This record gives sequence, structure tokens and C-alpha cells, in this order.
Amino acid sequence: MAAGRILGQRCPECHKVYVPPRGACPKCGVPTTDEVEVTGKGTVTTYCIVRIPSDVLSVPPPFTCAHVLLDGADLPFFALIQECPFDEVRMGMRVEAVWAPKEELAATFESIRYFRPLDEPDAPFESYKEHT
Repeated sequence: MAAGRILGQRCPECHKVYVPPRGACPKCGVPTTDEVEVTGKGTVTTYCIVRIPSDVLSVPPPFTCAHVLLDGADLPFFALIQECPFDEVRMGMRVEAVWAPKEELAATFESIRYFRPLDEPDAPFESYKEHT
């Protein structure tokens, strides 16, 4: 992440790629030692619109959080969706990572500020249905 790259780990038995790396496959119970680079593009598998304000939120409501399944990964993760009206976010929407400035990159997922829509057709439901 500190280099502007997203790395996961692949299970040597089932070949699933976990982002962020888990150290072991939750399905097979074996160490995941092979590093795999995935893209910063992915698919919204499910989402929610946050409408309740809180002092701990960095973005004023309403805003959208989503599970994003990165291309090449087998497990979605929670992320903020921006640069799109919250009521236009949908399952299957293709998105891309917006990174922090280079001087602010660190070895954490906070290096990705948010995801924004791509000008691509929505992913077919079959491609992400097991992650909804």
C-alpha cells in the first residue's frame, strides 16, 4: 500500500486470493505465502447509505459505504464510495481506487481515500453473487 500497490495472498490449495492478506486461508486452514498483486478496480457487491451523523465520521452524511470485490481478489472489503450521488450507487457498479497523495501513502488501507465509479458497464450478477 505504501508503494501505491494492493497486495493479497493466494491459498496454495483452493487458490483464492485474500485482500488484505490473512496469513492463512480461512477455508483450508493452510498458510497463504504467495503474494499476489491485484488492481485498484473492482465491483460493488453490496452497499449501504449512511444518513446518521456522528462525531467520529470523516465524511458528512449522507454517503455510501460498500463491499468492493477487487479484480483478482476473492473476498470483498468495506470502502467509501465518492464522486457519485449516493442514490446512484448500485450492486454490480464498477469502481476504482482513489489514492492518497504519494507523500501520504502508508502500509494501510487508509492509503486508499475512497472508490469512485468507472465508465464501464456493470458487472453481471453471476460474477459477484457469492459475495452478496
